[in-house]
Amino acid sequence: MMEFQNIRVSLNKPKAKLFWLSFIVLFTTLLFSSTFTQAQATEFSSTEPTKIKPKGKILIVMTNHAKYPSREDTTGLWVTELTHFYDVATAAGYEMDFISPKGGSIPLDERSQKSSYMDKEARAHLADPDFMTRLNHTMKPSEVKASDYKAIYFTGGHGVMWDFPNNAELVSLSEQIYRQGGVVSAVCHGVAGLLALKDEQGQPLIAKHKITGFSNEEEALSGMKKQVPFFLEHELKAKGAIYKQSLIPFTSFVIVDDRIITGQNPQSPREVGQAVMTRLAQIQ
Repeated sequence: MMEFQNIRVSLNKPKAKLFWLSFIVLFTTLLFSSTFTQAQATEFSSTEPTKIKPKGKILIVMTNHAKYPSREDTTGLWVTELTHFYDVATAAGYEMDFISPKGGSIPLDERSQKSSYMDKEARAHLADPDFMTRLNHTMKPSEVKASDYKAIYFTGGHGVMWDFPNNAELVSLSEQIYRQGGVVSAVCHGVAGLLALKDEQGQPLIAKHKITGFSNEEEALSGMKKQVPFFLEHELKAKGAIYKQSLIPFTSFVIVDDRIITGQNPQSPREVGQAVMTRLAQIQ
């Protein structure tokens, strides 16, 4: 009883009242703050990361052909003609599917893997198990639908000169993508994939269009004149294309003619990718 009276007395003093009032306010503030923080943590932890919706899909075509007529080294995909375009399209928010005339594994051109042609990004892709799995398990043209894609891109490497032209399935896919308002693009020897394409009137699609591709001069400078089944520049002109080339061989050169976009050589795929992204943005 004596202790209780002492407490009552102390509470009647001004300083004691101030002390206990401050204590109650501080305790209430800390309790509320802790409860609010826990509620926030629960709210944020239950929120799933926001997924960015892809802008669309692009179909990338690669060769299955690896042999030259008389050279000991092998041809196939020119590595950076894939990786440079791929990196640009990925950064722009597009997904890509890989196909080849026969499906399955893609041979890599030996010369294209020399240090003078490769960069750190290309080396990183070749060291990536997931990327290499995709290269070793490409789909066949019959396994994809043109309606799923906003663009098609033909990669290069001398191998395409044997298995791109006159491939009926690739022709059909390309023509459908173009007729549904998509972009048809290619680089270097990959432009051979456009030779057999026809418009809705049955005329060569590239006729009267400005087109570039690996030049006769570059073929001679690369020492391949006796290895190729035909000269790409000659065949493009024979189809009625308005062929253009850079003033200096082996420098990046890209031609945009509405929804047909072509690059001249191995130095051009990054710029081709940028041009395709720009055109797709205009279409959308």
